[in-house]
Amino acid sequence: MKEPTLGNPQNTIAVLQKYNFIFQKKFGQNFLIDTHVLDKIIRAAEIGKDDLVLEIGPGIGTMTQYLACAARKVIAVEIDRALIPILEDTLDGYENVRVINEDVLKVDIRKLVEEENEGRPIKVVANLPYYITTPIIMGLFENQVPIKSITVMVQKEVADRMQVGPGTKDYGALSLAVQYYAEPYIVANVPPNCFMPRPKVGSAVIRLERHERPPVEVKDEKLMFRLIRASFNQRRKTLANGLKNSPEIDFSKEEIESAIEKLGKGPSVRGEALTLAEFAELANYFCE
Repeated sequence: MKEPTLGNPQNTIAVLQKYNFIFQKKFGQNFLIDTHVLDKIIRAAEIGKDDLVLEIGPGIGTMTQYLACAARKVIAVEIDRALIPILEDTLDGYENVRVINEDVLKVDIRKLVEEENEGRPIKVVANLPYYITTPIIMGLFENQVPIKSITVMVQKEVADRMQVGPGTKDYGALSLAVQYYAEPYIVANVPPNCFMPRPKVGSAVIRLERHERPPVEVKDEKLMFRLIRASFNQRRKTLANGLKNSPEIDFSKEEIESAIEKLGKGPSVRGEALTLAEFAELANYFCE
């Protein structure tokens, strides 16, 4: 297996110039050019020689080279057709890498895991495009893809939202959804100068360790998430008003007020004051 050659500015620029590559804003492309950050990601992901790794958005193959050296196999899904010839070049000699030119949101990842890993849990590692971070992460969880952990580079603000608790300004539907499926842990904050081109905002590497079973028991998972979305859609409203005004919630005013009362909460309570366990309890009241 070849040693990684990418990860510093000079080699990245050389590859981009060789292929006259033009960054596509619509794909949110910011390539990592810091080997220390790459090492941190690989360490945090705890990849071993038996692991199958799914990489989303490999770019020119920088992190892919590092992953290939650590894992049994890497499947890299890249949407930009212009990057495919570059990846064929930079990943030449890395026999354990398979590149798929496709939009990851359209790929049947569960089927892929079944074919490539006999359904055993995989590890996901990615420098995610910021504009589709949430759909990608939630898609992996909600589609019940067998996953051990997700270690990803995301916008700092999004990483913060994933790991905070009730009563903070960043707490919301994403915090609750991520914490229902996984244990979030911020590995490192990453400044803009570690990328090419530089993003306008800071980034962070976050690791999401999948729960073996959810931390709360809920009779109707879909209902719980509808309640969560409805309560955060209008943040300044009370929980009762948020639920009453939501087209996703079809309970009467009386049923909503009664369920909130059973929670031991007053009529002025807001959604951002509730824990995941309380949202689960609320959903269970509506199922009675």
